[in-house]
Amino acid sequence: MAKEVKDIKILLAEDDSNLGFVVQDNLKSEGYQVTLCPDGEVALKTFASEHFDLCILDVMMPKKDGFAVAETIRDVNKEVPIVFLTAKTMQTDKVKGFTLGADDYITKPFDFQEFLLRVESILRRTKVLTQQEEEKVESYTIGEYNFDIKNQLLSHSKEDKKLTKKETRILSFLCEHINDIAPRELILKNIWGTDDYFSGRSMDVFISKLRKYLLFDQKIQIMNIHGVGFKLEVSA
Repeated sequence: MAKEVKDIKILLAEDDSNLGFVVQDNLKSEGYQVTLCPDGEVALKTFASEHFDLCILDVMMPKKDGFAVAETIRDVNKEVPIVFLTAKTMQTDKVKGFTLGADDYITKPFDFQEFLLRVESILRRTKVLTQQEEEKVESYTIGEYNFDIKNQLLSHSKEDKKLTKKETRILSFLCEHINDIAPRELILKNIWGTDDYFSGRSMDVFISKLRKYLLFDQKIQIMNIHGVGFKLEVSA
């Protein structure tokens, strides 16, 4: 079940103490439980000691930067949403952040009302929409594969692959449109909550991963229909 706001725990890693306290206060005013960490090492120790529903990580931090923290978090937990908070505006940094599995990338300075709305949007997508998707269909047969949505498992006689939540949601969406075009914009807005350039690059990374997972059956293709969307095609 989706949690109430007061039950949602957020890990905030920010080395700028003034900004950290302001962000923490804004989140607490919305009812979230927030743990503020001054650097990457403290953030990882804190993450290892308790459960969090969302991680907000500054990229430029002492001891361990936000990217290094995110990589370690992803090694132990592939599902928890991650938001990068940074003054960097380099396109390559944003692409790297999304490639690591980030759910959003917020550049300083930012409007706190927009920031809170984006946090709410991420939590709504990961807590409510996933639950709704699991209630629709429990599994799909894709050629030689069985796709168990509830258990996030893609099974073939040669291999069982445990998927992340985002991989599961993308493949579910493609399965709903099997042998038909799944519009790119629709996938982005349903799963990322936005159809901007960086979310699009992130989606392309996930699509590439799914293609590799499906290589055992040569009759399966995830086709890129340029400028339109993707098509999960299973030949007879």
